[in-house]
Amino acid sequence: MAEENLSQPKRELTLAQVFAIIIGTVIGSGVFISIPIVAAKTGSPLFSTIIWFVSGVIWIPQILVIAEMGSAYPSQGFGYYYLNKAGSPFLGFLYTWTAFLTSDTPTLTIVGLSAASVLAFFFPMLNEHIYAAVFTAFLILSLMFVQIRSVKTGGNFQILLTVGKMLPLIAVVLFGFIYFDGSRTFSAENVSGENISFFVLITTGISATAWSYAGFGNVLYMAGEVKDPEKNLPIALLGSLFFVMTIYSLISIAINSLVPFHEIVKAEGSFVNPFSFISLFGSGAGAIFSIAAFISMIGVINAGIMAQPRLEYAMAKDGLFFKPFARLHPKYGTPHYSITIQCSLAVILLFLGNIEELLGYFTLSYVLQNGLVYSAIFFLKKREDYNPKFKSPFWKLMASLAVISQVFIAGGVFVTYPTAGLFSAAFLILTGAPVYLYFYKKRTLVTEKPDEDY
Repeated sequence: MAEENLSQPKRELTLAQVFAIIIGTVIGSGVFISIPIVAAKTGSPLFSTIIWFVSGVIWIPQILVIAEMGSAYPSQGFGYYYLNKAGSPFLGFLYTWTAFLTSDTPTLTIVGLSAASVLAFFFPMLNEHIYAAVFTAFLILSLMFVQIRSVKTGGNFQILLTVGKMLPLIAVVLFGFIYFDGSRTFSAENVSGENISFFVLITTGISATAWSYAGFGNVLYMAGEVKDPEKNLPIALLGSLFFVMTIYSLISIAINSLVPFHEIVKAEGSFVNPFSFISLFGSGAGAIFSIAAFISMIGVINAGIMAQPRLEYAMAKDGLFFKPFARLHPKYGTPHYSITIQCSLAVILLFLGNIEELLGYFTLSYVLQNGLVYSAIFFLKKREDYNPKFKSPFWKLMASLAVISQVFIAGGVFVTYPTAGLFSAAFLILTGAPVYLYFYKKRTLVTEKPDEDY
């Protein structure tokens, strides 16, 4: 391999692969876990479906903003790169530190445990946490080796997984419309019996969908490996948002048609299996759901391992993170150290906490990261080298709405999830400040003493 290939990753990802990475990252265990949570928070089938649609609408300004920034700076690093360009290396570092410890890495853990949970249908021993953790560790490490060897192969594998995960979801939608019952599907009756204010209903409902919609921007971690990024990134981002928003709304309608609403609410904290309520599948419903959910979650893990380590790689290249993260594999040209370390930390998290606490831990940090990234556009617009090929309409309004939406969701997170996970996330975010000072001083010393190996 030529020397130039060792210092920079190659642009090998096609539009189809980018679209598959986004869909693979966004649609996964979230839709299976979050539907019961949203149902419990809203109290009625009608408001549950409205929440899933509105949550997608809230993402439109966010996608427009990151699509513009991505077309202006199609390089590795996403939020870190944009915040750095906006004039704040500290916030760029804090973004990466927060993502690394409290959102990107826990995503692999959460989805991995969810994958083990659905396979417990075939292997009941996976209901015990220790066996589930060991199985998940094997799963994460296996996909890690795939991603270390080739970004192109990983992208093709992601297309296969994305097609596989969509087939059962489309089947649920089709059966939902076959058994459609408008009086039940769109009932506004509050089955919880609680007097919930409209504001609380909307706030907590949308915050419960945050994880299911999370991950659109992750593909921008590896924007430096996308072919024709100025065109392909905006198309993939906008196209995938409308696709996900549509499929989530249709799945909500379908499940409300197939499953009695009180059964959906009862499943809060676990999964709801719509196939078990379709007589055609009989005793095989559990097996069908388990296989479908497992494929879906494998797609999320694979996409995460593929994209997320590129963020730490970008920051390490600037001397603001541990040096091994900046290395590319001498043969495969992938950031193998970054991939390996993130996967190893995800394995460690397997033995800490439960899924609901990790969801709160994830969601708080995720909305804080987003708020920082969206605000960067106000400063990037002032730079001479900011020449996006795609421009957001009414960009000031879109950026403002994008930031405000994160504040709105953050308020709902404190109502929806356990406080232990939230405080853990807040603590780890704050630890980023002294770590940044350490690397900043180290980089300053290297600048003053260029011969010194830091």
